[in-house]
Amino acid sequence: MAKTKPGKKDLDSYSIKSTNKVVRVGDTVLMRPSDSDKPPYVARIDKIEADHRNNVKVRVRWYYRPEESIGGRRQFHGAKELFLSDHYDVQSAHTIEGTCTVHTFKNYTKLENVGADDYFCRFEYKASTGGFTPDRVAVYCKCEMPYNPDDLMVQCEECKDWFHPSCMNMTIEQAKKLDNFVCADCSPDNDPKRANSYHDSTGPKVRD
Repeated sequence: MAKTKPGKKDLDSYSIKSTNKVVRVGDTVLMRPSDSDKPPYVARIDKIEADHRNNVKVRVRWYYRPEESIGGRRQFHGAKELFLSDHYDVQSAHTIEGTCTVHTFKNYTKLENVGADDYFCRFEYKASTGGFTPDRVAVYCKCEMPYNPDDLMVQCEECKDWFHPSCMNMTIEQAKKLDNFVCADCSPDNDPKRANSYHDSTGPKVRD
């Protein structure tokens, strides 16, 4: 941790103006953007300090939204997906609007209800180069795309791979009525086999 400069003191917490919420180092917060038309920025608090006039500043590590990254938003990026960047900054604590939760990808997929302040992160992002860690993740379906938790997928009973209904020439409504499913590669006549109700296991699931 960086040493506090003379005339400044480290704080354990900060009370958000006009609310009863208290934020501490390590918390994830929503910060007011300069452009009111944009959604709030998301950041993790790294340090809280006050100067001799009691002006409070926070050192933050920014989360980037996919559209803010060099490569932009891609099909597999979830609506609530964020990237933990290596971009640090110092901001006035007055710009903190509230708190939020950035879940691990695994924990996010297990949420029964996704709230307005729920996000998830599965990549770290190097802002200067546009590089990601990890640089590869598991892919699914014949389109070979990483899993987007906003999209419904159906699981083949044979190979256990997951498939997008659209890639299997099905509508979402048809997929929701399936009880079991065998993909074209596993079917003897190379045609997907379907039955009565759909699968929604601990893997891919529907989210609104």
